[in-house]
Amino acid sequence: MGESVGRSGSPRSVPSVTFALLLLLLAGCGQTLHKQQSYVFGTLVEITIYGETEDKARRVTDQVLRDFDALHQTLHAWQPGVLEQVNGMLAQARPGAPGRAPLTPELSSILRDAARLSALSEGLFNPAIGNLVRLWGFHSDSFEPHRPDAEAIRRLVEARPGMADLRFEGDWLIASNPAARLDLGGYAKGYALDQAAAYLKSQGVGNALINIGGNIIALGGKGGQPWKVGIQDPRRAGALAMLELRDGEAIGTSGDYQRYFELNGERYCHLIDPRSGWPARQTRAVTVIAQGANAGTLSDVASKPLFIAGPADWRRLADRMGIDMALFIAADGSIQTTDSLAQRLNWNADAK
Repeated sequence: MGESVGRSGSPRSVPSVTFALLLLLLAGCGQTLHKQQSYVFGTLVEITIYGETEDKARRVTDQVLRDFDALHQTLHAWQPGVLEQVNGMLAQARPGAPGRAPLTPELSSILRDAARLSALSEGLFNPAIGNLVRLWGFHSDSFEPHRPDAEAIRRLVEARPGMADLRFEGDWLIASNPAARLDLGGYAKGYALDQAAAYLKSQGVGNALINIGGNIIALGGKGGQPWKVGIQDPRRAGALAMLELRDGEAIGTSGDYQRYFELNGERYCHLIDPRSGWPARQTRAVTVIAQGANAGTLSDVASKPLFIAGPADWRRLADRMGIDMALFIAADGSIQTTDSLAQRLNWNADAK
């Protein structure tokens, strides 16, 4: 992502889903902790492995980072790659002549799952609105503050691009709506977490923390202690609250402080409501914790529709998507949490 800029009206881009990550190291106890950083998916990636030899930890970490880079190239919606090629073919759809694109087995699996999650979110998670993302300028790492033409927004909204416009036939993707353009920015990091966790476990690594710009998944713990993470305060530096992340859990946040610009005193974030075509305005941040199979993917995806749903509907949608642990911060700064997450949060003294 681009550089962080203040409130002067210039865009601000910080690592997607920022977290204050606290690693409580056990100094002098003879245990090994390997930490390695890189820059992938347009954000900072950090992999921490505990209790393995330095050689093994470096070997598996290097492989995870290579896998991340390959996945980023595959799923990038705006640079040359597999997904960009697919989008180019789908854009050729015409009445009576749908667009067709061949898919790799992995991309087919990803898109089928994204379509399932989109339906579960009642369309608020909608990877098919890539043209709206581009219209607002959030497809670029260095975007400019501008408000698109209202008529252009209206035309794209009325075209109603959605994952339901896609049909899978064997290794082919068929699209009936030329307005559909796939952007998996709300899915890719969570999917990458799940793939990395599965690989590390296959290599016998039982204790690791994988952090992709604040989307985090935990394996095991560290010296008999759980991994601890902090939830970023959306309006000031530092953690709002701390919690212990258990084995196999993943945490993800969507916030209006991550990718946004300010124009004429108004804040416009990258989380676009597909129903209106405008950035969601009722929410500052949503954090969710997911458990079980594909926890990384679910934690990444689910925070977006809950953010868009707003204060009146986020709890219902969380239940529908199988999210039991969630924290919601409304535009006025008021905080709500599910009961199960409230029991696990250790609030900073001046946070609430």
